[in-house]
Parts: sequence; structure tokens; C-alpha cells
Amino acid sequence: MADLPSLDITQLATPAFILLMVVEALWLSRHRREDLVGYGAKDTAASLTMGTVYGLIYMGWKGVEYAVYSALYEATPLRLGTGVLTWVLLFFAEDLCYYWFHRVHHESRFFWASHVVHHSSQHYNLSTALRQTWTPMTHLLFWAPLALLGFHPALILTQHALSLLYQFWIHTEAVGRLGPLEWVLNTPSHHRVHHGSNPRYLDRNYAGILILWDRLFGTFQPEDERPVYGLTKNLQTFNPLRIAFHEFAAILRDVRRPNPLRIRLGLVFRNPAWRPPEGSGSVPAASHRAVL
Repeated sequence: MADLPSLDITQLATPAFILLMVVEALWLSRHRREDLVGYGAKDTAASLTMGTVYGLIYMGWKGVEYAVYSALYEATPLRLGTGVLTWVLLFFAEDLCYYWFHRVHHESRFFWASHVVHHSSQHYNLSTALRQTWTPMTHLLFWAPLALLGFHPALILTQHALSLLYQFWIHTEAVGRLGPLEWVLNTPSHHRVHHGSNPRYLDRNYAGILILWDRLFGTFQPEDERPVYGLTKNLQTFNPLRIAFHEFAAILRDVRRPNPLRIRLGLVFRNPAWRPPEGSGSVPAASHRAVL
């Protein structure tokens, strides 16, 4: 099979991303409503900066992913080829991997520290889709099983890119509900819920392309009230460096406190909202953590 191309599908789609953001911004300017958050200049600039640096980092990190998946692929006797059935199987398998990747990145603080970047905007528009982590290294293991199952690494990375490409358009308030498609696909309505900080919306709708996994594993929530976008305690900055690393810095502050090892490990790997139990003899965790 050919070597992994130097440019992936999401990079090639950048001009289309920019065009669609312009179209969305024009649409929002013509449909001024109280329930539409719209664009903010500083917020959009921060999102575009996060996305640009992510693209540069991932250009290098993608080679590491390809090398690791190739090693795993060579270690297994399984080979699924490149036919139509393989692509159908990969579509469902990769989407399931994405679901668990996404869920773990919400339910474990160490992984959340990387993913929180994407939820740090109080706006919800197509530029928010580009607000991506600068630490994609936490992603690697979640797609590794696909290589062991016999999917070629180039196919894995291609399908993953297609999934991310699909997810761009669902970051919008310009599209309402889509009828019967809401039962099967991850839609703008479902993903608005995921970006909401409303108590009933927290840790819901982890889907990539298919909403079926959320329905199957009990994490589905329909959009039944207006979402309030952002974190439960929002960042008061548009500084890309702080957006990228604020939660890692908070973790470091917490683990440096004189707590027992089990408390320190809990503050790193347990749910982002976890606090040491009262009476445990621990020093309280930093109170300013941004959590979902």
C-alpha cells in the first residue's frame, strides 16, 4: 500500500472550512436572534490560532501514530484488505473507537486536560470546530486495536480524518433538527448538547458520526433546553497558551500539594469533578479548576 500522504483530508479541506465560516457568519448577521450566540472576534481568533498550531503539531505526530499502528499491524496475522466490506467494517469500528476516546477524555482528568481546549469557547460556530488541542499525544492508544484487528494504518488514519471532517459541520447553530436522521447520526442538535454546560447536558453525546453508540451505552441526551456553551467555570482569557495548557498546570499544582499518593493519583486520573473526600486528611485541590 502507498505511503501515508504528507497532507491529510482535513488539511486539504481548509479552504472549504474558511468559506463555510464566512457563509455562516453572513447567515448569522442576517438572522439576529437572542438564541444565537454568533461569532466574537477575539474568540474566533483564539479558535483559529488553536487550530493552526494543532495542524502543525499533528503533521509531525501523525507520523508517530502511523509508525505505532504499522508495528501493531505487522505483529498481527490478521489482514482485512482494502475492499468495500473492509471500509464498511472500518467505518463502524473507527466510530466506536472515537466514542470511547471521546468519553474517556471527559471522564478522566488527565485526558480531559487535553480535550478541555475544545470546550473552552463560550461561542458555538464553525470556528469552534477548529479549536483543537496542542497535545494530541493522548489520542494514540484508542485507535490501536484497529491495527491489531488487521486494518492497515493508512486506512485507519484516513477514516479518522473523514470522521473529523464530518464533525466540522455539526458545530453550528444555523442548522436545526434533521428529522429521522437525528435517530442515527450525530447532528448539530446533538452536538450542541455536548458543548452545553447545562447540568443535564454534561457528559452526554460523545458521538463522532453515529449517535447510535450514545443510545446504546446510555449517554444520549436530546436538545430540550437552550445550551449554555463553555465550561462550568469558564476561562477569562483568549490567550492560546493558557487555553492549551491551563488544566495541565492545574493538575501540576494539585499533585504538588502534600497529599497521600492515592489522593494525588485521583486528582490526575479520576473524573475532572472529583474532590478528595472530607476527613481524608488531604489538602483541598485547586478551587479554580475548569471542569465539565
